[in-house]
Formats: sequence, C-alpha cells, structure tokens
Amino acid sequence: MPRELLKGNEAMAEAAIRVGLEAYFGYPITPQTEILEWMSRRMPELGRVFVQAESELGAVNMVYGAACTGARVMSSSSSPGVSLMMEGLSYIAGTELPVVLIDIMRGGPGLGNIAPSQGDYNQMVHGGGHGDYHPIVLAPATVQEAVDLTVEAFDLAEKYRNLVFVVADGNVGQIMEPAELPAMREVKRATPEWALTGAEGRERRFLSSIYIDPVYEEVTNKRLQERWLEIQQNEVRYREYYLEDADLVVIGFGTAGRIALTAVRAARAEGIRAGLLRPVALSPYPYAAIDELAKRASAFLVVEMNAGQMLEDVQRAVAGRVPVDFYGRMGGMVPFPDEILDEIRRVAREPRAQADPRVAWLKRLEKVLPH
Repeated sequence: MPRELLKGNEAMAEAAIRVGLEAYFGYPITPQTEILEWMSRRMPELGRVFVQAESELGAVNMVYGAACTGARVMSSSSSPGVSLMMEGLSYIAGTELPVVLIDIMRGGPGLGNIAPSQGDYNQMVHGGGHGDYHPIVLAPATVQEAVDLTVEAFDLAEKYRNLVFVVADGNVGQIMEPAELPAMREVKRATPEWALTGAEGRERRFLSSIYIDPVYEEVTNKRLQERWLEIQQNEVRYREYYLEDADLVVIGFGTAGRIALTAVRAARAEGIRAGLLRPVALSPYPYAAIDELAKRASAFLVVEMNAGQMLEDVQRAVAGRVPVDFYGRMGGMVPFPDEILDEIRRVAREPRAQADPRVAWLKRLEKVLPH
C-alpha cells in the first residue's frame, strides 16, 4: 500500500476497520474524538456496527456484550473517560474476552485539559480496575507505529483472550505524518468455540466474571496468572538506539521517547556516550533488557510526560546497582529536546545515587515554570 499523510487518530481508526473490526462503541472526548468521528462514517458505510453510547459507562458495557459473541470489537477514549470504563474493563478481564481499547492521554488529574500527557501509565499498565489481571499495553511513538500496533492489538487480544490497550499521548493522536495503512481484510467469520451464539443444537455456554464460590474464583485467577506468565515470555517489545557502547541510558516511551532520541543524538555529537531504550510494550515491561543494561551502564535517565510513573518500573529493574535519575513534564506540557539534553549533560557529569530522584527534579523544574 502507498504511504499517505494521516492523522494519528484517524489512522488508528482506519487500521482497525481494515483488519476486520465488526463493532465500535464509544463516546466523544478530546483528544480522541476523531476516532469516534471516523468510525461514525466508515462503519455504517461498510455495513458494520457503530454506536455512540450515552456515556463511557454505556460504551464499555456494550463492548462487553458484543465481545461475548466472538465479534472483533473495540472502543476508544481519553484519560477521564477511561477512568469511567475501569469497572467494565475488569469485568471483561474476568470473563477472559479479547477486547481492544485505544486511550489517547490528556493532561490531568481530574478533567485537566486536552493537552498531551502520559499520566495514564499507572492506570493502564498496573491495572486501574479491581482484581488480579494484567492487560497488554502498547505505546506508539509515531503514526506508523500507531497503525501497526492497532493491527497487532487485535491479534494479541484474540491469541490470549486478553485486554489490549493502545496507549498514546495526545501528540500521537493529533499529529499528521506519512504512514502506510494495511490492506483491507475480509471480516472474519470463524466463531470461537467459547463464544455465545445461541445454544440451538448444542450445549449451553456460559461467560461471566462472577464466581460466588471462592474456589472457582481462585481457579479463574490462576488461569489468568498462567496466561500472563506466557505473555511475559513472548510479548516484550522495545526499540534500542545507540546502546552498544552507551554509558548513560535514557528510557522514555511514546512522544517522550521520541523527543529523547533527538536529545540523545545531540549528546552523541558532543561526545557523551548516551543511548535510548524506548519501550513499545509497557506491559509486559522490558525488565530483562534494563537488567542487562544495568550491568554495564553507569547511570539511567528516565524521561516521561508525568511525575515519574514508569520511573518505578525502571528502578525495579535496575535494583539500586547504578543511579537512576528522572526528568518529567506534567499536566499536558511537552519537553523540548534541549531540556532533555541539559539533563543528559548533568547526569553524564555527575551521576548521583538518590533515594527518590523526583525530589531534586521538582526543584530543577522550577527553572522552566512561569512565576
């Protein structure tokens, strides 16, 4: 297929349609509303299901019901809207249904603003809903990655009967870049053996997330955990840049990782041996890759558009062996490459072991904030 100039949100929506999306249920919220708008035109054109629900609560429960039939379904939202969906997402996880959700993150907490942020990391990666479950979380940094990961999300959801979240900040959703869309596929017609299709001529099937007897609830939880161990073994995804000889390792995802790469290249031009690891899957997280880097690097710098939510996962992998520093912007603010370059220079000059690098970071942040 030829490359086209595409907006991130619209590209993700069309990618989902082209890989056989059968039903979309959603509710408008900036900065993801273009996904819903695109679906509202394209899905009826193709004779597929589109419903603008009365709320995010309605949308996620429509997704839940449709997924029980074995259909390829999805929804999309942004930070506070996703918060409203969390109860339904936990029901979906407990029922072991393949569902895709796109989250285009905005500034928060609360209603916040419509500017790009990465403040949903903990909510999406560490399970915002109740109970013991783990979603697969994919984090694109470009429009092409957004297309590719949306396609992959459906395959992963169905392979593992698991929730898959595509998590992008508002920049990725709103930016326009050349990208290649997948070819149009036929909607799949094979019905999974677990799906509810009407019991005429066969035994009834049951799909539920409620197990009143704790014994059966524990059996279900054990199955979910075993599945997650398999996912951890097979589905770790990340990108490496200039890490062969890196003494200082920068870690960032999505837009923050993309901007950090520019800063890493500038640092290299100055003779600083910096490299970048950009997680593409935030869950399962590349702990093993960071563990190996910690054996030869002298310091890490985590860059995020939040107050250090991924930082704690990096610290867990490094396990105190070398200093882990942090630089973040919050509330919809996006860092400039020069800001990150200054941080790389600082850490390269004098890496320091700190109990919590966010203490010093907040003081440094005062220099760039208005007074």
